[in-house]
Amino acid sequence: MAKQALKFDAAAVLDSDEAIAEYMAAAFETEDAAFIADAVGVVARARGMSDIARESGLSREQLYRSFSANGNPTLKSLLAVMRALGMKVTAEALTGVSSNNSRNTKKRKASAKAKIATKT
Repeated sequence: MAKQALKFDAAAVLDSDEAIAEYMAAAFETEDAAFIADAVGVVARARGMSDIARESGLSREQLYRSFSANGNPTLKSLLAVMRALGMKVTAEALTGVSSNNSRNTKKRKASAKAKIATKT
C-alpha cells in the first residue's frame, strides 16, 4: 500500500512576527512574482484572512484570488495588504550592477535604501 503525503501549510507554523518577517524576506529574495504573491497570501491566512480583508479594504475573495500561486495582485493591493500585515516594503541598491548613465553611477553604487513606510 502506497503512503500518502500530507500537504504542508506554511500558515500553520507562521505564529510569530519574526517567523513571518523571515518568511516574507525569503519570498522577496526569490524575485519570483508568483511565489511572492502566494507568500503574502499564506501570511494573510496565518494572520486571519477576514481581519486582513477588513484592514486592507479588499474583499476576502479578492485576497484569495490575488494572493495565490496563480494570482497577479496590483501594486496597490500588495501595499494595502502589507500595511494590514504591519509590514513595510524596502528597496536596496544592488551592488556591482553596471549602468549606462555615468552621472548616477555613484548614487547607484552607494548603499542607499529607500523605505516605503507603512504601519509598524
